[in-house]
Parts: sequence; structure tokens; C-alpha cells
Amino acid sequence: MKTFSITDVGMVRQVNQDYVYTTDNPLGPLRNLFVVADGMGGHQAGDYASKYTVEVMRSELEKSNENDIERALVSAIKTANKAIIRRASEDEHLKGMGTTVVAATIADHMMYFANVGDSRLYLINQGITQLTKDHSLVEEMVRLGGIKPEEAKHHPDKNIITRAIGAKDSVEVDFYEHRLKQGDIILMCTDGLSNMVEDEELFHIVQGGRDIVEAGTALVGTAKENGGTDNIGVVLVEPFTDEVSIC
Repeated sequence: MKTFSITDVGMVRQVNQDYVYTTDNPLGPLRNLFVVADGMGGHQAGDYASKYTVEVMRSELEKSNENDIERALVSAIKTANKAIIRRASEDEHLKGMGTTVVAATIADHMMYFANVGDSRLYLINQGITQLTKDHSLVEEMVRLGGIKPEEAKHHPDKNIITRAIGAKDSVEVDFYEHRLKQGDIILMCTDGLSNMVEDEELFHIVQGGRDIVEAGTALVGTAKENGGTDNIGVVLVEPFTDEVSIC
């Protein structure tokens, strides 16, 4: 397995609220873990929320006695939600903070992944497919037929999300399973990438790179060239290689 992760503040923001995490070491019932989180909140609250969410998840998984991957991963995310709400109530500077999260793990050619918010997980091979569903107002509008999918990307309300870690006392977590095959590349990212680069261009950049390190760097560069209006967080995973490179 080979992985590459990178974040960038972008061209407009002063603080990087995106946080990425990868490990190929076991965490409780998980053989590995890949996470992308996009924090929100004033002062330093957004960057605290994204990092703290991942720290709580990692801690919960490390001590988990759960054998079922879905229960373990979803439970860790829900525990992080409670922890973010608790910390926000204790510190005025953290009030109102929250974060998206998309997390994945791979075992025996199967990928298990979960998300809250609008950070995404794509599968790239012969084409590109978004495997997660955005928890956003415009996605809901698309689902209900109010707007067309091609209108969603540039809709004025595209940044309004309907689910986030820290938003409510309880959080609904979407969980998925997907069988992987040779040649698959997993792309996980915040909306600082997906809002700046069209899906087809994401596909061509990843497939055009000499390796996922070059591809990941090029993804960030393209997002910045296209405006870079938000922080950019990227994780790339090649499941069927032996080499590991984490940045």
C-alpha cells in the first residue's frame, strides 16, 4: 500500500483548518486509517476542531474491543462529536466549532468508509466516481429535483452543510463498503479541492502523475491556480502497492 497526504492553506485564508491523517499501523480492529477533516469556526476553533476530532477518533479506536469495523469506526466518530461539543462548551474561543470528517480503512481488498459533511471520497480507475454523498443543502436540493447536478457546484449556497461533527448532540454517520480491485486509487479531499477542480480534471491529474506524490502535489497546485479560495486537504491511497510514502 502507498499513501500520500498533504494540506495547504490556499490563496485566501489565513489559517489552515483542514487536517489529514494516515497510518498503516493497526488501530484496534482497524488495520490502517485514513482521515480528512475540514474544520469550521472563528479564531482558531476550526483548526482545533478538525485536529481534535481525529485525535479522539484515533484514541477511541486504539482502545476499542469492538471486532466489527462499522461499529468501531462509527462509534469513534460519534465519540468525537460528543468531545467537540464538550470542549466547545468549556472554552468561549471554541464556541460554535465543528468539522466535516471522511474516514476510511482497508482490509482484504475491502474498503470501509464513513463520512459526515461534504468532504469526499472518490474512487479512481478507468474513471472517477464519488462514493460518499455530500451532506449539504445543494445536494439535498439536487436529490429533491430542485436543481440540476451541474448547477450545484456553483450554487450560492454550496457551502451550507446539513451535518457536521459538533453541530448537534447526536450525529448521523453514513457508512459504506466497497470491494477494491487492482489499479484503484482512492482520493479523499475537502471541498477546497472539489470546489476548485472539476471531477474530470481530478481524474486526469491523478492518472497523469508519475506517482501519487506528484499527483497529490499537482491537485493542490491546480486548486490554487483556480483561485484557492479555501484550505485544501488531500489523501491519496494506492491499495495494491508495497511502497509507503507519507508526507
